[in-house]
Amino acid sequence: MAAGEPVKPDSIRHTAMKYRILSILIGLLAALSATAASPNIVFILADDMGYADLQCFGAPDAKTPHIDQLAADGVRFTNTYAMGPECTPSRTSILTGRYPQRVGGMECAIGTGNVGRYDDAIRLAEKHQLGLPADMALLAPSLKEVGYTNVIFGKWHLGYDDHFSPLDQGFDEFAGFLGGNVDYYQHTELSDIDAFVSGRKPIEREGYLTDLITEDALAFLEKRSKSPKKPFFLYLPHAAPHFPFQAPGADPGKPPTAEEWMKGTRADYVKMIERLDWSVGEIVSALKTHGLTGNTIVVFASDHGAMKPGLNTPGRDYKGTLFDGGIRVPIIAKWPDKIKPGTVSKQLGSLMDLTPSFLNAAGAVSTVTAKLDGDDLLAHVAEGKPDYPRTLHWRSRRGDRTWWAIRNDEYKWVKRNDGGTVDEWFFHIQEDPGELQSLLDLNHFPADKKAILEKLRKEHAAWEEDVAPVR
Repeated sequence: MAAGEPVKPDSIRHTAMKYRILSILIGLLAALSATAASPNIVFILADDMGYADLQCFGAPDAKTPHIDQLAADGVRFTNTYAMGPECTPSRTSILTGRYPQRVGGMECAIGTGNVGRYDDAIRLAEKHQLGLPADMALLAPSLKEVGYTNVIFGKWHLGYDDHFSPLDQGFDEFAGFLGGNVDYYQHTELSDIDAFVSGRKPIEREGYLTDLITEDALAFLEKRSKSPKKPFFLYLPHAAPHFPFQAPGADPGKPPTAEEWMKGTRADYVKMIERLDWSVGEIVSALKTHGLTGNTIVVFASDHGAMKPGLNTPGRDYKGTLFDGGIRVPIIAKWPDKIKPGTVSKQLGSLMDLTPSFLNAAGAVSTVTAKLDGDDLLAHVAEGKPDYPRTLHWRSRRGDRTWWAIRNDEYKWVKRNDGGTVDEWFFHIQEDPGELQSLLDLNHFPADKKAILEKLRKEHAAWEEDVAPVR
């Protein structure tokens, strides 16, 4: 083309097309490169399991050899927490990597049939907006963007309305139940709602719930072994050992009554945990059979502390409180060739840390991780970094009751307003992990401790302003 000659529109289109094709090719090559190096991720989540309900965390009765082996092959995190003392807030933090308060309405477990249990949740339920909005669910969509296939088998508990379906939140496949608790044999919720769904449709299945979740996971791994080698995220949020406390092999033939629904023996509870351990063994064995072990991260955790008859030792109290018995959880991770077998980490951490851990491992860093409240715990251990100071915050609401808590490496402050009755505790948690002695109850409260307490209160007040919900 001669100098000064006008550029023809066809030339512009031709040049633009070449650059567009080149851009697409570069993107495809980058995606293929990332996919080839990206690990598969298997995340197994127990429901309402206590900190001390595994052998490797001190259980005196439950036999959990397969979960214990995961710990022996990887790392045990012994100082980690759920970001809520109930199912919904904890799961919100996992799938967003952020404090659940940022979402709005998710500080309490969603009630059976989509019931809001405090003012903000009630308001959203009336608008059919009680659940995790798709645009705030960062984990699965971000993995999907870098080529992952995402599947979930088990408990959702992040919204009943169809627009809160896992299929709208980055998951390619879902089979399980939407609510918080389900009969292990009849697959109904307390109000006799048929609970088992595949995709978006109710289905009829026979069998023990833990076994069915395991069956679906094994079928996926079998199918995956015969498909193109795309990385996958397999999320298995089990029902066990959440009530109703129904042991495997003991089908009563009918759902328990409302009075029986939350009652159970330690013996049955242990059998439920041991069946969960069997499930973990089946998944790990399948990974080995299909040649997936070497490039797969496997993580096992509980979503929060247990109610009776679970064990939260050494934590104080149970599920539903912000004492350690309600929120301290075990996390176990195996990452071959990255995390040294037999590692024990005392780093203060949380379940929401798994989000950046998974995203960074998958190469899905982009701008997403800048929006997260969690830290990359897996990289922290894999890179052998020293533990660092950290502070975590909580707020939990149900009815007229509100709990608040803040914890750093040494101290923990807890406050509860129960219908106008206010109680407050201040623990030297490093020296008193059982929260047995509130420093506020001492005859003489040292001045230096008072300064620390005031600092924690101010930090928590600033946090509450920062996490104001977006809806």
